[in-house]
Amino acid sequence: MINEVYNMGFNGIKFDTSVPGMIPWEIVVAYFILTPLVVYGLSRRLVKSSFTTIDFVYISIGGAFSVVWEFYVGSFIARFFPSSPFLGIGFWGRLFILLIVASLVRKPGVGAMSLTIYTLLADLFHYGFAGQPLYFIYEAFTYGLFIDAVIIATRGNLFNIRYSDSIGTSLKIKRVVLIAIEGAIIGILCAIPDPIFYLGFLNPLIHGAIVNWATIQFDVLASVPGDAIVGILGAFAGQRVARAVGH
Repeated sequence: MINEVYNMGFNGIKFDTSVPGMIPWEIVVAYFILTPLVVYGLSRRLVKSSFTTIDFVYISIGGAFSVVWEFYVGSFIARFFPSSPFLGIGFWGRLFILLIVASLVRKPGVGAMSLTIYTLLADLFHYGFAGQPLYFIYEAFTYGLFIDAVIIATRGNLFNIRYSDSIGTSLKIKRVVLIAIEGAIIGILCAIPDPIFYLGFLNPLIHGAIVNWATIQFDVLASVPGDAIVGILGAFAGQRVARAVGH
């Protein structure tokens, strides 16, 4: 069946599953089915909440701003810096914006929905829709799911936003450390999808591209420091914004 689909192709997808070194498609399919089921299944037990109209407004604005930053503002700023796997100005801005949105909403699903809006607008104004629906699934259930997973792990109290101003100094220090840890975790997790899932699977599946695991490993290690720092900065910014608007 896979070979038949490969011979036909679909929306620019070659369905090439025979590229040497690519992640077996069975593993990827299992991840994209089982991981969302487990994560969002847990959310029903740990975080009971429903989205409001203002939540959807935040999500839509965040997705739109992410596209504006990554493809216009960020790409312009990146021209003044040397091309390097250690620098991801466009992606860093997107991550920063999404963390602020996640701080305002703090409900499981905000990550996946934000990335779905981002992907839709990115395709409309930049990429085109070739390769879909794979990119919708990829963005929502990697970057988006990682943000949602941390929200679930904190039981909806992402970046310790719900706290009393009257707590002591020692607790304030612990809160600051906890915010930094949560932001760093999200940043580190978000350094994984592009090298692993895209270079290791989607790129060869869609385009028949060569898989180079030395490049993948290097890209992961190069991305982690910057993404972790941006995750921390986004966490503190999101915490301040959420408290400023009364969330």
